Amino acid sequence: MSKIYDALIKAAKNSHSKSAASRGGVGQQAGFLNHSSRNISFEWKITGAVATVILVFGIFLLFIASQLMARALRNQIDQRALAMTNNLSSAAASPVIGNNILQLYASLTKYTQLQGVAYAFIEDSNGKIIANSIRPLPTELVGTSTADERKQVGTRVVTLQGKSVYETRVPILEGQLGAAHLGMWAEDVKKEVNAIRLTFVAVMVLLLLVSVALYIFLVRAIIVSFGAGTRLRREIGRPNQLKAAIKNRVAS
Repeated sequence: MSKIYDALIKAAKNSHSKSAASRGGVGQQAGFLNHSSRNISFEWKITGAVATVILVFGIFLLFIASQLMARALRNQIDQRALAMTNNLSSAAASPVIGNNILQLYASLTKYTQLQGVAYAFIEDSNGKIIANSIRPLPTELVGTSTADERKQVGTRVVTLQGKSVYETRVPILEGQLGAAHLGMWAEDVKKEVNAIRLTFVAVMVLLLLVSVALYIFLVRAIIVSFGAGTRLRREIGRPNQLKAAIKNRVAS
């Protein structure tokens, strides 16, 4: 009778130990899951914050680069207009000396056919316009410069037909024969600058987004790899924890 009683007591202890170990294992597993969930949430917050900083900083740099690029493009277009006017001045020198008006008009026609050119005209050393590409000559272009100005390279903004024109002036033989004038439509200049700048901005925005996406992908890959290693170490150490918990329960 005593042996039967002892066997029942032992079985009850074993059942209680298994139940306690099972509850302990489930509790530990739930704790691990909650801890892992908190870690993932924190990691996503850190990743998102850094990605946002990179994106904002990149947009700021892109804005500055866009402004600098627009200025560089405008300067390049101004230099191109100056080169064209220099060529016109050189081409007009011989016809002005020989008073060959037909050749002057032929030169003006050639330059006004270039893209973005609004007009071109030649004035003599007295300020009289002796050849022009626009007929009748707009009043805005009459009396365009002084004797001293005709001896120097200069630029100005003219309103023609309700539109702005960037005009470049270059002296002919250092102003002794007058000056050559070439006007570029401001709208065409702005369109050219904006077209190149928008292409640049679009490419840079695409590269910025790809960089941020690549950053997030790499960070997530590192986090997942680190989390997998941590879970593996926990799984390896869990049997020892369960054994220790069973021993403690049985001993108590």
